Amino acid sequence: MHVPMIMAGIAGVAAIMAGCSSTPTATTKVTYENTIRQLVDKRCAECHGNDAPSMPDFKKDEEGYKTKKLGPRMDTYENLMVMVNGSDTGAIMRRLDDGANTKDGKPGNMYQRLGKDDAERAANLALFKSWMGSWNLKRAKDITEEERKLVLAPRN
Repeated sequence: MHVPMIMAGIAGVAAIMAGCSSTPTATTKVTYENTIRQLVDKRCAECHGNDAPSMPDFKKDEEGYKTKKLGPRMDTYENLMVMVNGSDTGAIMRRLDDGANTKDGKPGNMYQRLGKDDAERAANLALFKSWMGSWNLKRAKDITEEERKLVLAPRN
């Protein structure tokens, strides 16, 4: 290969990488603002957007909302945190888990929504795990204060 062709190839890869600025690099801390918000908007908003119910409203009529294909709101950091480390702690982890952390090996009911194929789902799950800092499938009543403190989920 000629040097100009190699340099053109490198420049092309660099241009593609620059265009992927919404995905953090290995050295960038994953935050809600730089990564998770866009991921939720792209992969979850159809059922968990601003027209979805708050968690308290969802709990009042779960079956009714499920028939409308609506889950609890995840359109803001505060709404998402209810399922990360709030009143419904662990809900997001249980639903997005790939099955590697369950006794039966079954993925959570929303794992398939993380991407169009296995590679995209695995990459997006890794982003969620990096953001949270601790991946715990326990329910709010079962999680210890020490385990709760391990959940990072930074906003910025």
